[in-house]
Amino acid sequence: MAGRGSGGGYGPGRANEDNARFLLLGALLALYLLGGAAVFSALERPHERQARQRWEERLAGFGRRHNLSRDALRGFLRHFEEAAAAGVRVDGARPRWDFPGAFYFVGTVVSTIGFGMATPATVGGKLFLIVYGLLGCSSTLLFFNLFLERLITAIAHVTRWCGARRPGSPGRAAAGKPSVRVVLLALGAGSLALCGGAAALYAAAEGWGYLDAFYFCFVAFSTIGFGDLVSGQQARYDGRGLYRAANFVLLLAGVCCLYSLFNVVSVLVRQAVNWALGRAAGAGCRRGRGNAVGPGGGGGGRGARRLSGEAVSMKGLPAASRASPAVLQKQLYEAADSRASAPPADDGFSGGVGAFAVMNGRLAETSADR
Repeated sequence: MAGRGSGGGYGPGRANEDNARFLLLGALLALYLLGGAAVFSALERPHERQARQRWEERLAGFGRRHNLSRDALRGFLRHFEEAAAAGVRVDGARPRWDFPGAFYFVGTVVSTIGFGMATPATVGGKLFLIVYGLLGCSSTLLFFNLFLERLITAIAHVTRWCGARRPGSPGRAAAGKPSVRVVLLALGAGSLALCGGAAALYAAAEGWGYLDAFYFCFVAFSTIGFGDLVSGQQARYDGRGLYRAANFVLLLAGVCCLYSLFNVVSVLVRQAVNWALGRAAGAGCRRGRGNAVGPGGGGGGRGARRLSGEAVSMKGLPAASRASPAVLQKQLYEAADSRASAPPADDGFSGGVGAFAVMNGRLAETSADR
């Protein structure tokens, strides 16, 4: 590889590539946010206006019937909002700060879901949350990484077993390393099945429609956590203890699966960004050096240069997506490792960054266990 193999370290050329990648992704994210805002505004703004108009009409009618001024009525409603924020409900929802409610709350804290249906109201509670969340969120992130490690290990074993049973493919059986597509399909199918099954349970237990229940599963499992729908908040359930346990297990498993899925999808996103940069700069590089990144990785060096974080061409994009996650991460994330002066490991796997370091290390071990 250009940076490490030649002893050149993290040079200006690589820094420029990383800066260009960062700026392009930032611009694409800005466009993505603008587009999303336009769509949601078009979909939801008319409904908001209608709801506000209905509310104003009902408020005015109630005031006339009961001879209440607008200021007095709004003052009473503010007291109701304060009570609702503290967990008081007209329909008698269960307490939020008994031990089961507090356990549910800390689960949403450390998983970073943060529904918002319960929040500390005391100074001591807010101070304790800061310290508790710092340690809890960090530990939970480590747990998610270890979950991803074991998931990749399981997929690697299944891939190796399938390759060994396939006639005439000894190379694939020996490698036993899942491609990014295999990992993506496995995680996508597992996450979809989990969300679908959990939505059926929540629809039956909470009285929601199935679409609302599926929407809740995605919002909760992805840790978006709007809080408009929250499970386990009713005062009574059939089989309350069993349902609470199932709710906890589903939330934990769902967050783990979608966290892993997002990590794998981000690999493909960065690969697409690399391809776009390669398309933009390819013509100039070919005219200047004659060793631009091409389908074969060719010119001016060994094929491993394609693994140094350079952009891939259109022909190289499908081939790269069939590479093992470890090789793909070496191509995409080596530039993020500022410790480029360290020599690469003999097993050919890069350390990666964050969860990908765990993924790459696990793949290296499973490959060595052949």
